[in-house]
Amino acid sequence: MAQISGSGPPPAVGVGSVAGAPTVAPQRRATALLRAGQRRADWTPYLFLALPLALYAMWVIGPMFYSFWMSLTDTDGLTYSEFVGLANYRRLVNDDIFWVSFWNNVKWLVIFITVPTVGGLGLALLLNQDLPGTRLFKAAIFSPMVLSSAVVAAVWSWVFFPQDGLINSTLDLLGYGGERIGWLADPDLAIYSIIGAATWRQIGYVMLIYLAGLKNVDPSLVDAAKTDGASSWRSFRDVVFPLLQPVTVIVVVISVIDALRAFDLVQLMTRGGPYNRSNVLGFMMYEEAFENYNMGYGAALAVVLMLISMVFIFTYLRRMLKDELEY
Repeated sequence: MAQISGSGPPPAVGVGSVAGAPTVAPQRRATALLRAGQRRADWTPYLFLALPLALYAMWVIGPMFYSFWMSLTDTDGLTYSEFVGLANYRRLVNDDIFWVSFWNNVKWLVIFITVPTVGGLGLALLLNQDLPGTRLFKAAIFSPMVLSSAVVAAVWSWVFFPQDGLINSTLDLLGYGGERIGWLADPDLAIYSIIGAATWRQIGYVMLIYLAGLKNVDPSLVDAAKTDGASSWRSFRDVVFPLLQPVTVIVVVISVIDALRAFDLVQLMTRGGPYNRSNVLGFMMYEEAFENYNMGYGAALAVVLMLISMVFIFTYLRRMLKDELEY
């Protein structure tokens, strides 16, 4: 008993002792697992992006650089290839057909930015009301967008037909018949006729985008403006249209891209005629590359068209990123 009562204090338990192990070891394991989980979480987004980025590089980035390289060569794409530097671009500058095609694309772009945008916005404002039959009108106006280019070209080729086409027949009924107008055969009218067909198809698409944008406009803001005595036009100008500015930017960019990549209606309705007066850059590129087998010259046209498109695309992306950062 004396020995027991007189014994010294119990020995201190160290960190590395057996008694401390059950407390410290699980903490170390938890920390290690947490760090491993964080490392896996850091890599997870890249794993999800790896396959889409690989496919994008294979089908977009790779062909883009290869087209630029091909534009510096004289090649048919199969049997021969000779490096010629900027010769294809110098040829473009001196090619009258290129400049006709370029200015036709400019005309297409200007008309596409103005007419479908104004017409689509007006139709969206008109049909954004709870009136009988609005759904039917929306479907009817948007329906041309779901038609294939071949159907649109066939319909409008009949509309522009000189003998018994819809336009000339209507002019006859109104007493303005006279000499039959060859809408697609007239060098001065052909490009505008094709743009008219494309505009008819585009208006429904623009209308749908603006209708989606109008759903995000708070009706109480419009009601407050009207309560303050603002007219309908003033309410639209000062309240609705500023709120639709992001939608308008999207519409303009889409219209620009669609105008610059115009090809199908030209190929189906006139094939660039008469006398190349309805030619556009997209069809000229196709004709040089796949019909005349001037792949190098066609690639130079593709590069020029891509650079023009990227000016508008980068402008749009810069604007969107700026809005996101401000938000």
